[in-house]
Amino acid sequence: MKQFIDRQQQDTSCLFRRLPSASSSSCDHSKRSAIEDNKYIDQKLRRSIFSIRARNLLEKETTINKILRACTRQRILSGSFEGQPAKERSILSVQHHIRQERRSLRHGSTSQRISRGKSLETLTQDHSSTVRYRNAQREDSEIKMIQEKKEQAEMKRKVQEEELRENHPYFDKPLFIVGREHRFRNFCRMIVRARFNASKTDPITGAVKNTKYHQLYDLLGLVTYLDWVMIVVTICSCISMMFESPFTRVMHVPTLQIGEYVFVIFMSIELNLKIMADGLFFTPTAVIRDFGGVMDIFIYLLSLIFLCWLPTDVPPESGAQLLMMLRCLRPLRIFKLVPQMRKVVREVLKGFKEIFLVSILLLTLMLVFASFGVQLFAGKLAKCNDPRILKREDCYGIFRINVSVSRNLNLKLKAEEKKPGFWVPRVWANPRNFNFDNVGNAMLALFEVLSLKGWVEVRDVIIHRVGPIHGIYIHVFVFLGCMIGLTLFVGVVIANFNENKGTALLTVDQRRWEDLKSRLKIAQPLHLPPRPENGGFRAKMYDITQHPFFKRGIAVLVLAQSVLLSVKWDVGDDKVTFPLATMSVVFTFIFVLEVTMKLIAMSPAGYWQSRRNRYDLLVTSLGVIWIVLHFSLLNAYTYMMGTCVIVFRFFTICGKHVTLKMLLLTVVVSMYKSFFIIVGMFLLLLCYAFAGVVLFGTVKYGENINRHANFSTAGKAITVLFRIVTGEDWNKIMHDCMVQPPFCTPDKRRYWETDCGNYAGALIYFCSFYVIIAYIMLNLLVAIIVENFSLFYSTEEDQLLSYNDLRHFQIIWNMVDDKREGVIPTSRVKFLLRLLRGRLEVDLDKDKLLFKHMCYEMERLHSGGDVTFHDVLSMLSYRSVDIRKSLQLEELLAREQLEYTIEEEVAKQTIRMWLKKCLKRIRAKQHQSCSIIHSLRESQQQELSSFLNPPSIETTVPSEDHNANNPDNPSQPEMSGLQQLLSPTLSDRGGYRQDSTDLGRPQRKLGQWRLPAGRTSVKSIVCKMNPVNDEASSGSEVKKWWTRQLTVESDESGDDLIDI
Repeated sequence: MKQFIDRQQQDTSCLFRRLPSASSSSCDHSKRSAIEDNKYIDQKLRRSIFSIRARNLLEKETTINKILRACTRQRILSGSFEGQPAKERSILSVQHHIRQERRSLRHGSTSQRISRGKSLETLTQDHSSTVRYRNAQREDSEIKMIQEKKEQAEMKRKVQEEELRENHPYFDKPLFIVGREHRFRNFCRMIVRARFNASKTDPITGAVKNTKYHQLYDLLGLVTYLDWVMIVVTICSCISMMFESPFTRVMHVPTLQIGEYVFVIFMSIELNLKIMADGLFFTPTAVIRDFGGVMDIFIYLLSLIFLCWLPTDVPPESGAQLLMMLRCLRPLRIFKLVPQMRKVVREVLKGFKEIFLVSILLLTLMLVFASFGVQLFAGKLAKCNDPRILKREDCYGIFRINVSVSRNLNLKLKAEEKKPGFWVPRVWANPRNFNFDNVGNAMLALFEVLSLKGWVEVRDVIIHRVGPIHGIYIHVFVFLGCMIGLTLFVGVVIANFNENKGTALLTVDQRRWEDLKSRLKIAQPLHLPPRPENGGFRAKMYDITQHPFFKRGIAVLVLAQSVLLSVKWDVGDDKVTFPLATMSVVFTFIFVLEVTMKLIAMSPAGYWQSRRNRYDLLVTSLGVIWIVLHFSLLNAYTYMMGTCVIVFRFFTICGKHVTLKMLLLTVVVSMYKSFFIIVGMFLLLLCYAFAGVVLFGTVKYGENINRHANFSTAGKAITVLFRIVTGEDWNKIMHDCMVQPPFCTPDKRRYWETDCGNYAGALIYFCSFYVIIAYIMLNLLVAIIVENFSLFYSTEEDQLLSYNDLRHFQIIWNMVDDKREGVIPTSRVKFLLRLLRGRLEVDLDKDKLLFKHMCYEMERLHSGGDVTFHDVLSMLSYRSVDIRKSLQLEELLAREQLEYTIEEEVAKQTIRMWLKKCLKRIRAKQHQSCSIIHSLRESQQQELSSFLNPPSIETTVPSEDHNANNPDNPSQPEMSGLQQLLSPTLSDRGGYRQDSTDLGRPQRKLGQWRLPAGRTSVKSIVCKMNPVNDEASSGSEVKKWWTRQLTVESDESGDDLIDI
């Protein structure tokens, strides 16, 4: 359109420059006014459009620059600006191009087919593209093959199940009685499978709502309601068993029997419901289909038999005592009821084969050394209890042992007075805790040495009684057994746990992806209020409190206050304690000033949004309360409160440094992931404690069994077992529990009447407990801690998203989430993605399609509602990795299906929007062209009226022959070109008729008006003073031509205006 107007103005101006000066003034005035009107309309249209666009662009640019400046300032204040690279390629863009190239190769686009054809012909060109194409086809075929195998297996199983249902009438019938679709069975199924629905969905959109207490809801939905009831009943039964002791027995206390009856009744109801709902044997979901079901039935039968029997007399080492010990397995029911704990046990037991083989290796090593030790030390470690006797033949009779209260106490005796003492028989005996007289005792001694408990005592005894050279024996066994064999055992336990968990079978990229997902779950929004808009006092306070030097200074003050606790605060020592307390008061006032500055800078509502700020406010408030109490009371309690406040203040330093924060996160995440392992350890500890009360509740005190460490009650047994977990003298406690007559008083009727131990029971009890807890469960905790430690301290090369990337996203999210609620509308995701920089940046010029895919993914997954911090971060993480290398099969198939759907929908939306824009642009240009055509029509009508009604003044024009014969006339060569913009007049009737018959309707091309070309003389451009005789007839023809010229259909004008 602009070209048309400019061309028309240029040609018309040239025309008037070429006209002679004697032309009509009215005609000249009308033409110039029409040109000026057209020029004015064009300028007005362009100015209005450009002014609106410029104003909108200026506002957008100003707003974006303002936000970017705030973002940069916030990154500088947070200290993350230095870690962000200046110009680093976006990983989102890289992965997007990889996926686009892979999809083009997979679908076999035209360019790829052409290049592949060339490579097959020439065998030298485009070899790399051919290889990529074949690799893509191979990957697709492998994934499709695995998916087809999975579908075939599921289909085969369904077919087999349907076949069994049709051909076997007793299939899937509980106890072969209850029908498959019986009402009673459906009722039992409803009770057994009822559980809390943790996910709340929108009934209209179907999207999952984000609840505030989703973690609590997930915990409630962990198991069914029936299992929750049984977990509570089992815990109550275990609490009832805690009150049992050798002197408070369940057989003789009716109150404790109530717990037994309640447990048996509830478990009977549970098993009956599950059997009627799922069946006992030979059904797809039978109760006895794995070890857990067998254990449930076993525990139930033991409890039922014991409750029906309730023996009054329980002899030691009898069947009744064994039944009471097996009854102590009741806490293991929780392993069956909680799926996560059952999963842990399954993962440990899956590697039992490798653990068993390593155990055989260690036992073989111990057997070899034990056999060799029997040959070396059998009978050589024994000695007489009388130090004066050196030979076994002389070790008989009695001798007197002097008794001394203390070795350092020198009693002044009178003449002929002896020290106090008593007579004892001489005995030739081995050391109390070990000997090498047979292979069994030698292997027990070596097992104790393998745990590194008491091996120095064994070495010293061997050196003292056999010889120094024989000390090499014990050193070689410690090196081979402990340094190599035991380390191998620990490594196998950890490796099998990781392998059964699936971690060891993952590739490097898949392991990085799992680590990334774990880190993303821990990441949280910053909850940091934005900087105040105005540059007033609050803005200055904000800059000061967020400056790195200010934070480091506060951390130094916290450390300095903690140093004050290096000296004990005693009320009686005022010379030291009072100055230290006064210095602590000064530090507290500084921390109060810090909190006040942050409250001013962030406002109370913004300050309260951060959990760390809440903790700081709590500790500071306690410090103020302590100051008031300290100067008013000044006693031991106020000093104790002051020390507690300082200790609480010390924990605030963990959030002020990145490394300390990572260490704290490592501990927290390790505790969270190992929660079920810790609970499993406690349940095993509880089972062993109950069994220890039955076996060793009345054992006499010895070297390590005393009034502080014994098995008289379940509580004391738990403390003893916890001591054994740490490895503290567990072998000595075991030997104290092995005491046998004549060193104790036996009783063959009631086990609670004897103070003897149980040799075989103690051996199995302590060795099995130490192996399971110390060698297996504790090493699983070590594996989890090491895994989480590597999760936070992996190098930048091993991380898909670095710490700086996550920190940058947290800062940008903190800017967009102005309400600090952790959620934003879907419409703000576009704004968030545009603000990202660095490796998460999306370049709209190069990756506009990726930007559309990401925005539509958020809209599709959340149905246009609110999105959380982790939703956007998860989407970015998926887009920043190569899903073919990082994701596992099921997750990969789901993700590819989602991305394929998103691409299709975005393509449809793009085409739809493009068509709408084209139609809108066509309508707008039609409207503009109609306005311009209307103005042109008015100007041409004015010219036509001036032509049809000329003034009475006659103007003479040189004739055609004169102009043709005059070589000095410069206007002659240009006259034919100017005829295109002129209308036919009354003087060229013949020419118009000829042109109209040849060309028909007037034509237009590329926005230019093309009038009929004919042999028109210069006279046709001159306004005649006197009209000709046939003016009436020719005037009608001119009007018809102008009508056809100016009347343009909308569809034709629209087609021409598209190209303007």
